[in-house]
Amino acid sequence: MSAEALHWFKSTYSGSEGGQCLEVAVSADVIHIRDSKHPEETTLQVSPTTWTTFTTALK
Repeated sequence: MSAEALHWFKSTYSGSEGGQCLEVAVSADVIHIRDSKHPEETTLQVSPTTWTTFTTALK
C-alpha cells in the first residue's frame, strides 16, 4: 500500500506549531511511521507487537 493511500494521524498531544511530530498509519499487519515535516520521505514500518511494546514503554 502506498504512503499516499494510508490514513495518517498525529498524536492528540501534538501541537499545531510545527514541532517534532510523528504521524502513524495502520494497514493490515503493519504500523507505518513517518516524520510529519517530511511526509514524502521513507516510512518506518513495524509490526503491531513492536508498536505496542514501544508505546507501552513510553508510559
